[in-house]
Amino acid sequence: MRCAHSRTIFLCLALAGLSGCALIGGSQPDKSIVPPAAGDAAASRAPPLVTDRFELWPHTGDVVGAIQIVVARYEDTLLDFARAYNVGYDEIVAANPGVNPWLPGEGTPIVLPTQFVLPGGTREGIVLNVATKRLFYFPKPEPGAVPVVFTHPVGIGRVGWRTPVGATTVTAKARDPVWWVPASVRKEHAEMGDPLPAQVPPGPDNPLGHRVLGLGLPGYLIHGTNRPDGIGMRVSHGCVQLFPEDIEHLYEITPIGTPVRIVNEPFLFGWRDGQLYLDAHRPLEDDVAGHGLRLERLLGELRAAAAGEPAAIDREHVAALLAEGRGFPVPVTEGTVDPATVLARALPVTNTVAHDALAAPPSGGNMSAAD
Repeated sequence: MRCAHSRTIFLCLALAGLSGCALIGGSQPDKSIVPPAAGDAAASRAPPLVTDRFELWPHTGDVVGAIQIVVARYEDTLLDFARAYNVGYDEIVAANPGVNPWLPGEGTPIVLPTQFVLPGGTREGIVLNVATKRLFYFPKPEPGAVPVVFTHPVGIGRVGWRTPVGATTVTAKARDPVWWVPASVRKEHAEMGDPLPAQVPPGPDNPLGHRVLGLGLPGYLIHGTNRPDGIGMRVSHGCVQLFPEDIEHLYEITPIGTPVRIVNEPFLFGWRDGQLYLDAHRPLEDDVAGHGLRLERLLGELRAAAAGEPAAIDREHVAALLAEGRGFPVPVTEGTVDPATVLARALPVTNTVAHDALAAPPSGGNMSAAD
């Protein structure tokens, strides 16, 4: 099921250079935090909330959506839940420490991290955060209409094939593209004993999927995929990948000329109902070297920004959340709750995972880029 600006404190930690990453990195989160049971009776669970579209009313603040809890069946995997509820692989694994991604187990409560701190800066066009592996799209609202934001998990560039940070625009669109394989990618595959042709036609073997948004950054695209299990991970040669159903929707609503901002922000702060929230993710593996200095600067800016607020920031609480990197918003002002309490208040929802293959959309163009 896909699904809710006052003043934002969105601490920019983008590196000056480009950022690469490992498939999964960083220390293990605290496994002592166990999600609560979601209730014994299925009748007590609500329908899932919408997680891919939120209206931005003046009172909305900087935090949208809600954390949900679903109960696994014996055949479910975390990848199944990720795709069904609009989260990526790394997001759902971080939110569920100690849960086997492939065999969660019958009756296991699964945390759905479907609450998000909105990106700071100008909220227009596409904002892609490589650290959280999530894309936000702020379409230009019609006169008098309530602004909305769409959000989807993404796959990004792996180590050695970094997704660049910076500002660009959508410069082209194509359905069922031909993939003109870059020489660097062909060389890599040849060295692995898996040679690629100079071009790959549309079809199930094309890693670009069925929809492509070309960017002003030469060689980089936002596109679908023929391997959806990689969404939410570091799997590409630098391009940004979405689930097939997500890129189809984004393709239809995104005009050429849309601004695109790519950032590297593992820690996001925002206000909601008078409380300051922190949404902490583990930084990309090759960002760790300068992390301590950035953290001190971040805390200093937070203290200055919150000086006029009624509650002070709980520094120890912030430090614990940064270390855990659970990837969902938690209040950090003094006297507020910890992650366990946040999860205890999460909404129990019905399990809507369907174990049938999602059909790819039908539809041409030529694209030369990394996958």
